[in-house]
Amino acid sequence: MSEPGRDDDLLELEVGPVAHGGSCVARHEGRVVFVRHALPGELVLARLDNPEPGDARYLRADAVRILRASPDRVEPRCAVSGPGGCGGCDWQHASLGSQRAGKAAVITEQLHRLARIDLPELGLPEVVVEAVPGDDEGLGWRTRVRFTVDAAGRPGLRAHRSHEVVPVAHCPIAHPAVDAPDIGSRTWPRTASVEVVAAIPVAGQPAADPLVIVEPAVEGAIVTVPPLAVSASVARRTVQGLQRVRGRTWLEQQVLVDGEVRRFRVTGSGFWQVHPGAAQTLLDAVLAATDPQPGERAVDLYSGVGLFVAGLAARVGPVGAVLGIEGDSRSCADARRSLHDVPQVTLEQGRVERVLGQATAGEPWRGRADVVVLDPPRSGAGRSVVEAVAALAPRVVGYVACDPAALARDAATFAAIGYLLTGLRAFDLFPMTHHVECLATFSPMGHGTAPGDGPTPGDGLAEGGGGELS
Repeated sequence: MSEPGRDDDLLELEVGPVAHGGSCVARHEGRVVFVRHALPGELVLARLDNPEPGDARYLRADAVRILRASPDRVEPRCAVSGPGGCGGCDWQHASLGSQRAGKAAVITEQLHRLARIDLPELGLPEVVVEAVPGDDEGLGWRTRVRFTVDAAGRPGLRAHRSHEVVPVAHCPIAHPAVDAPDIGSRTWPRTASVEVVAAIPVAGQPAADPLVIVEPAVEGAIVTVPPLAVSASVARRTVQGLQRVRGRTWLEQQVLVDGEVRRFRVTGSGFWQVHPGAAQTLLDAVLAATDPQPGERAVDLYSGVGLFVAGLAARVGPVGAVLGIEGDSRSCADARRSLHDVPQVTLEQGRVERVLGQATAGEPWRGRADVVVLDPPRSGAGRSVVEAVAALAPRVVGYVACDPAALARDAATFAAIGYLLTGLRAFDLFPMTHHVECLATFSPMGHGTAPGDGPTPGDGLAEGGGGELS
């Protein structure tokens, strides 16, 4: 699919490395051009997003014709994934191996540029983006899809950096359980959006119906739900929250915690990892990296519905203690329901930077923790949270990050107050897109210290040094 325009609007560009955000870097008349739908080493004709860029520091463009193709180029599996089409997939034109290599390069570059971290200097191996076990094609994985509905009632997905709706009857990266109601083949009058959420049980457990969430185009308007291809729960999105139409307004998600099935209630489209194997992969990785011990004190920040809290609690046991802090009230309520049978768990609702110090001031914490896990939003934790984490003097910090740039900024702050990057893994939880998940492990300088004997905040590297390591 190519965008409309004249051939004399096109730029011939030599394409360079992958950039953060799903584009590759090229140059035109001294300015950087971020080119989508291209691959490193290609020669392309590209059309500028803005034909009259003026004095912009950089330009954006789409590769609409490939003059010299990379050997990593493949035929996209989706007819609307190219220039002018759906903006959801950045890399359908690239082999899975090259996608993962590009993501690894971005992680490495962001850490070096924003945190001055050189992995070999820290004794760490090069970044390898790991596939989720069983994900061989990078398709059929997305367990939550929100379709925007256009004025004609046709559902679709938005074009890149646009409000334009591209009609989509079938999305190749959608999980079969999300695709099963056949939302895209139906007309949805007076509807702003239709979201489908599926719960994928662990092996041997029964599958529940998917949840379809309908948002009226006008608050309070009556929306008629057309007959769906399979049985599904249905809810209406309102300013007050979800309103039940039929079935449930929540789903049960499952993982194995030390071999035992643990069930989590997730209301509506509340946060749960969207790849069906992601929650298990991350839980196992976090527990392996932080190695919680019986009797230890563990803190989970941005704890959501309690995924990592459950794993930490199983490891520290009944003589240990786990604190989870989550800002979203609905997620915190779901976590309380799901973990009510684990007495060593305390859950607090509120902004992390406000609650953390208060919640750890008394027994059994006394202002200290052995293990801290955090999974902040895309913008990262920020300096105040990182400093509050270091004030607990944990022996290890496990940081789950969905944005390499935010991770790099926070890694620089950790380094400046005495916590060094001691481990890094990356996971391809979002194939065909530029998104990648990282698990970074931070330990205090001289990290042979005993549990609870971390550094005093401010020890080690001085702030204001740009995170430079010495």
